[in-house]
Amino acid sequence: MDDTDQPQVYLITPPAPDLGWFSTTLNQVLAANEVACIRLALASSDEGHIARAADACREVAHAHDVALVIDSHLMLVDRLGLDGVHLADGARNIRAARKTLGPDAIIGAFCGTSRHEGVNAGEAGADYISFGPVGQSALGDGSRAGEDLFGWWSEMIELPVVAEGQLDPDLIRALAPVTDFFAIGTEIWNSDDPAAALLALTAVFR
Repeated sequence: MDDTDQPQVYLITPPAPDLGWFSTTLNQVLAANEVACIRLALASSDEGHIARAADACREVAHAHDVALVIDSHLMLVDRLGLDGVHLADGARNIRAARKTLGPDAIIGAFCGTSRHEGVNAGEAGADYISFGPVGQSALGDGSRAGEDLFGWWSEMIELPVVAEGQLDPDLIRALAPVTDFFAIGTEIWNSDDPAAALLALTAVFR
């Protein structure tokens, strides 16, 4: 994942997609939008189901030259031919993941709203740091990753940063100058036309 002057799109899959529908829809989204990376983030813990979803997503993603990482399931990366892993527990397992996957794999870390955890994850070898939620959510303790966190990070830290969670056009417009990637998932998948919905969301910085 490369840093550029303009934010890039980082897609998050639906938690329980119909694979036939999703393969077709994902292809349409990637054909209409520039996307840097996709995170396979499934609610299922069934290995067979995850493998089938990974196969479907990988075929489409790699046809568009888009990287595909999996949420949390480190040991499935090589087995499923994926590009890396997104770890949801901050810095805790970054070094172990790097040792397992090697230097070329993408390893990202979700660090909630904690600047300290983000710095630790970066020092441990993460390729990017994700903060969120940036929008209002009833989940967790209600804390949000604000513009001040992203502003500080963009000024002080070179490592790419991802904004995620309850995004809307106003938040994207505010954070575009201080973030490298917007992680977009539920914001588009429930719409009638996800490809058009993504174009509309990202129009504020294109």
